[in-house]
Amino acid sequence: MSASLAPECNEVKERYDTCFLKWYSEKYLRAAEKDNKECADLFQQYQKCLGVALKDRGIDKLLDDAREDNKENDTRLLTPKSKISRLNNETSHIERRDD
Repeated sequence: MSASLAPECNEVKERYDTCFLKWYSEKYLRAAEKDNKECADLFQQYQKCLGVALKDRGIDKLLDDAREDNKENDTRLLTPKSKISRLNNETSHIERRDD
């Protein structure tokens, strides 16, 4: 498994990775479980550790800026297709011009 961006988070990342890979291979791929609740606490611990490390290095501001710059693309690409179709239908009259 790969190391964390923050060496101080390696141990919790390794525990999370191990938990996730076990869940993924033993439950998700066998369609036994869709939600990975058993690894959620480890993920939150890793996310918290990484958040502190990113803030200490000033990377959190860069991430916030990048997220803000890409908000429109994220909305377009992460919206479920059914919702996009509905939005397109609702706004299609706006795009038409009868010149």
